[in-house]
This record gives sequence, structure tokens and C-alpha cells, in this order.
Amino acid sequence: MKGIILAGGAGTRLYPLTIVTSKQLLPVYNKPMIYYPLSTLMLAKIREVLIISTPEDTPRISQLLGDGSQFGMQLEYAVQEKPEGLAQAFTIGKDFIGNDSCAMILGDNIFYGNGLNAKLSGAVKAADRGQATIFGYYVEDPERFGIMEFKKVSDDKDEGLKVLSVEEKPANPKSNYAIVGLYFYPAGVSEMAEEVKPSPRGELEITTLNEMYLEEGRLHAQLLGRGFTWMDAGTIDSLRRATNFVCMIEQYQGMSISAPEEIAYRFKWIDEEQLRQSADKYGKSPYGEHLRAVLENRIVL
Repeated sequence: MKGIILAGGAGTRLYPLTIVTSKQLLPVYNKPMIYYPLSTLMLAKIREVLIISTPEDTPRISQLLGDGSQFGMQLEYAVQEKPEGLAQAFTIGKDFIGNDSCAMILGDNIFYGNGLNAKLSGAVKAADRGQATIFGYYVEDPERFGIMEFKKVSDDKDEGLKVLSVEEKPANPKSNYAIVGLYFYPAGVSEMAEEVKPSPRGELEITTLNEMYLEEGRLHAQLLGRGFTWMDAGTIDSLRRATNFVCMIEQYQGMSISAPEEIAYRFKWIDEEQLRQSADKYGKSPYGEHLRAVLENRIVL
């Protein structure tokens, strides 16, 4: 499976912070925002990732992440000249995806929770069986999101849901479960995305793509329930809340959230020497000290 991080858009909701830099390069506590979606794909054991951004921001993100070798990964980059909907990521990335299945995550989405790895692994396996997977998260204001309507068909918390409908920002939502910015699709998603017609607002909606899989009986859903946190850090307030959340978790638990080098080391994608080089690069910063603690086995989880 391959992965895409869609890190486009002008970030106007964060002006003036994003006038001269990418939203995905803003700090969420002690790390650039893009480290969080990258880490989520890594937890799904995806090592080939395409990062899609604007003409201005692509070189800046590339300067930060490079070719991904420091994470034991292969990172590629593509430019989105004009944001025309989330489903556009799969047409831009058609050559990159090839005949593989593909996961796509939004560049300002942050996920955290014990058991996340298992959720992601289940989505990868579903894609191998030809199923697409979306994730639902309870919200109080569902009219602001794409919404999934579902019914429970068994007690299996991951396999016991049947998706009935998906709808983009409905005036009268059929549930309070928002579809978060993380999607897993089987091989052939680029060809499906090419069939998506622009919506009344002129965008290639991801909801339309999900409806196509639903009509074929190939749309699977999982819920991110109690113990999981999903944050969209695309506004000033949500960026502040995300920073406060990460700070609290890291200070209380004494370990880092979404440290790509640590994940790569634990998955044996990089060796001790590569981890040491990264720790040295970050110097005496708290992030560098964390990597040294991992290297010295002072943090073992």
C-alpha cells in the first residue's frame, strides 16, 4: 500500500500565520504539523508516500522532509496547482499509485489513541480485499462535516458496521459521526476518482468517491470511539487546542507523540546509527533529547 498526504490549500483560516509559510509547517507543540499525518501513515506501515502541496509550499516541505531516507521511507512530491477537492489527490497521484492500494490523509489531521495501529492494520487488510475504509468520529456539530449514516449489524466493534449513506455537510445530519480526513482505498482508486464529477461548488468531492464505493457495496467503516482523539488543526483555535493536547500528553507521559524517527526505528526501518544521526541533528532540543532517550532504551514503549 502507498500513501498520500494532501497538504495543499492556502491556509486562509490561519492568516496571517500562513501568508509566508505552509500550514503544514506550523508547529503543533514541538514538531511541524506534517509530522503527525506522516506518522499516522507510518503506523499503517506505509513506506512510500506522495506529498501533494501548492507550488509555493512544496519546496518548503521538501526542504524539511527530503527524500524520506532518514525515516527509512521513500517520499515523493507533486504540485496541486489549484485546490479542486480532496478526490483530486488520486488523479494527481495516479502514476505514483500505479496498481497499488492507497491511503490518503489530510495534512492538518492529527490522530491519537491506544489501538490506532490495529485500526489502521484493519483498513490495510480491507483494501487488500477490495474494500474502501472510512473512519467515523462523534461530533456535536455534524452539519460542518461529511457525515456517515450507519447501523450496527454485529457486536464486532470494527467489522460490525454497515454504512447506509455518506453526505457532505448536510443541513439535517442523519448521525453525529463525522468522516475524518483519513481514507483507505483498494487498487483502482485513481480510475474511480477520474469518474467523479465536480460538485455545485466546483470540487471533486471525496464524499462522491465514497458514495461510488458504497453503491458497489465496497465501503467499510470503523469508529474512532472512546480513547481516541481526532483533531483538525486548520483554524487558530483548533491549532491551539492541538498544541495544548500534545503538550499535555507528552509532559504527563514523558514520551513523544508522532516522532517519525522513533517509529521508523521501532519498525526497524532505520538502525541505531541513523537514529543517532537524527538525534545529533536536532541537538539539545527536547525532540533531540527524546530520540536519544529512545536510542539509550530509556523509553521502551
